[in-house]
Amino acid sequence: MTKVRRDQVTAVRQFNRFYTRVMGFLDQELLRSGFSLTEARILFELGQRDLTEVGELREVLGVDAAQLSRTLARFESAGLIERSRSAADGRKLLAAPTAAGQTAIADLVTRSDQQAEQLLAGLPEPERRRLVADLDSVRRLLADSETPSSYVIRGLRPGDLGWVVHRNGVLYAQEYGWDRSYEALVASIVADYGANHDPARENAWIAERDGRPVGAVFCVRKDDTTAQLRLLLVDPDARGSGLGTRLVDECVAFARAAGYTSMVLWTNDVLAAARRIYQKAGFELVEENEHHSFGHDLVGQIWRLALTR
Repeated sequence: MTKVRRDQVTAVRQFNRFYTRVMGFLDQELLRSGFSLTEARILFELGQRDLTEVGELREVLGVDAAQLSRTLARFESAGLIERSRSAADGRKLLAAPTAAGQTAIADLVTRSDQQAEQLLAGLPEPERRRLVADLDSVRRLLADSETPSSYVIRGLRPGDLGWVVHRNGVLYAQEYGWDRSYEALVASIVADYGANHDPARENAWIAERDGRPVGAVFCVRKDDTTAQLRLLLVDPDARGSGLGTRLVDECVAFARAAGYTSMVLWTNDVLAAARRIYQKAGFELVEENEHHSFGHDLVGQIWRLALTR
C-alpha cells in the first residue's frame, strides 16, 4: 500500500464532515422519519427482497450482531417485520417486512428522494450534470468488485440450464419452503426450452459475476403475438444491485425486436421484490387466482405488458 499524503487525508475528512451535515446524518431521526441512520439502513435493506437471512444482512451492512438483533426485535414489536426460521435450515433466522414495514420503507425512499431533489434544485442544470458525474466517479473509484458494473449478462452456455434448475430449487426451498414439485416444474420448463426453442423468437440470459452465474431469465413464445417472461432469478448476494431490472429489460427488448406485440408472465403474490421489478418495467396485473402448489396455498398472478409503441 502506497503512503497517503496528509493533505489528502484531511480533504477526505473535510468532505465527510460537510456531507454528514448537509444530509442530516447527525440528526437523531433521519429525515424526521422516526428512524436513526442505522435503523433506516437496515429497514431499507430488508425491503430489497422478500426474505432476508439475518446473518447475510449482518455481513452486507457490517452491523454488530447484538445491535442488529436489538433493532430487529424493535421492528418486530412495532409490526414492521416478521421473523421466522428457515424451512430448509432451522439454524438460520429469516426476516421479512410486513405491509406496515413496506409502507415505512416507501416513506423513507420518498423522503430521501425529496431531500436529494431539494439539494439539486438549487443548482443550474449544467452543474447538476457535473455533480452527478463527479459522484459517479467517486463511487466507481471507491467501489469494490461487488458493484453492478462487474456483472455481465450473456447468452446460455453448456451447463447453464442445469444451474438454472438447481439454483431455483435450492433458493425457493430456502426462502419460501417450496417443495421439490417447484424444482420439477422448473426442470420441465428448462427441458422444453433446451429441446424445442426457436432462436429467432426465444432466448435466455445468464447474469455472471467474476465467472460465476448469479441470475437468469427466459423469453419464450406463448403464441404468435405474445412472448412470456419466465424463471427470473437473482442470487441473494446480487440483489439490490439493479440486476433483476437489467435482466427483465433484456427480455423485453428481445421480445419487442422479435415482433411480439405483448408479453405476459406468471408469478405469485409472495414474490414482492420481483413484482416491483415487473411494475417498474410497465407490466400490469390482469388476473389473480388462488391455488395450492409447491406445498403451500398461494395466489397466482398474471401480468401483461404491451410491447407496441
